Amino acid sequence: MKSVPIVCKTASSIQAFRTACEKFGGEFIPVRLDKRDQIISYFNYELPEIKIIDFGDPDLDAESLMEVIHSDPWLLFGGIIAIAHDQKQKTAIEKKKDPNILLVLTRPNFEDNAERILRILTQNQQFLFNRGMQQQMNTNETGSFTCDNDPTDILFYCNLITGYLYSTNRINDEGRSAVQGALMELLLNAVEHGNCKISYDEKTAWLTEGKNMLDLIKAKSMHPDAITKKVYISYEISNMRTRISVRDDGEGFDWRKRLSGEMTAGLHGMGIKLAESFVSGISYNAIGNEASFEIANQRNEINLMPAIWQEQQVLTFGDKQIVCRENEPSNDLYFIRSGKYAVYYQRKLVSVLTPNDMFIGEMAFLLNDRRSATIISIGTGTLVKIPKMEFISLIRAHPHYGIFLSRLLAQRLARQSNQTVMIREEFNKVKTELDKMRAPGM
Repeated sequence: MKSVPIVCKTASSIQAFRTACEKFGGEFIPVRLDKRDQIISYFNYELPEIKIIDFGDPDLDAESLMEVIHSDPWLLFGGIIAIAHDQKQKTAIEKKKDPNILLVLTRPNFEDNAERILRILTQNQQFLFNRGMQQQMNTNETGSFTCDNDPTDILFYCNLITGYLYSTNRINDEGRSAVQGALMELLLNAVEHGNCKISYDEKTAWLTEGKNMLDLIKAKSMHPDAITKKVYISYEISNMRTRISVRDDGEGFDWRKRLSGEMTAGLHGMGIKLAESFVSGISYNAIGNEASFEIANQRNEINLMPAIWQEQQVLTFGDKQIVCRENEPSNDLYFIRSGKYAVYYQRKLVSVLTPNDMFIGEMAFLLNDRRSATIISIGTGTLVKIPKMEFISLIRAHPHYGIFLSRLLAQRLARQSNQTVMIREEFNKVKTELDKMRAPGM
């Protein structure tokens, strides 16, 4: 079960969301919030991955709530579905391009599509209901999404993918803008020209008359030739690179001719060139109904610093410098800002820590004990040193951080437990094979 807070006072919107939740058999639990202190407390202590916030009610002051989220994005990032009073407010919110907002809907659209929103959340839990602060090392993440010819779906998936890459430290602010721009262009082309068969001249005439392009897409998507067609998004995320592909059910187009032309200003017709201006190396399949691009993931960087540690000492290390020694009587905690760090136990290398591991020295810190290992920097890097008494004072002042940090440590323990199980299974397989080889008659 997932608790989803809805910050709203409008009875019709609240009821629409509750009714939608009931259709999912208790998988989602709606939590209504409408008082500022109550809202902030819930956000801080429950750390919800998804939040529904009503921007259309001036009494709720949604903008001030966004300021709270922006003040500490390390803790409260992402996952907002915004309700706007009308189309004008919806456009204004979208123009801000807030990376925390997955989707903006007018109130009637939210109420009509509440069940659809929950269905999308259900289908994409691996992205949405994951704090995204730790990555599994040496593994590839692969998957795919299927969406309708609906701009709402397209915007949601575009923000979902770029937000996930950002929150898991694969891309920085600049990279997020680039991936978002390229992916949005490819998705719109897939819907407009691929599935809905909107011609260049048809789109020109429509825009010349000052009409909204989304209305044309909506009308065209209901045509018998387009209504069953889908857009397919696939991804492969490794430690080194991310590859994203967009495919439609259309007949394709002559992408070679389009790419060889010049990019000229106009009402439209620059989508492919714009996509290539955001990311390099976009490739197409033979018929032109699938486009793919790759980006290099940033390595050993951390995008965000927890707000409560902004005043703590930042230490810079060169290559092969010692952070701490085994059996040393110190219990400071280190937050990994950047770099890689080798962990040696009894002079044997046992692991390498990166910003994805978040901390160095939590065992001595928590147990008030001597250092259990020697830590040596690999290349250059920076650590934030947090003395134990300072940490305790900060947690007393900001107790919700204690909950989040406990979750992070629990995730690390769970990951280590899974790795131990996998190693044991591999060992048992090898042992079984060796026993067979040693058996009489072999």
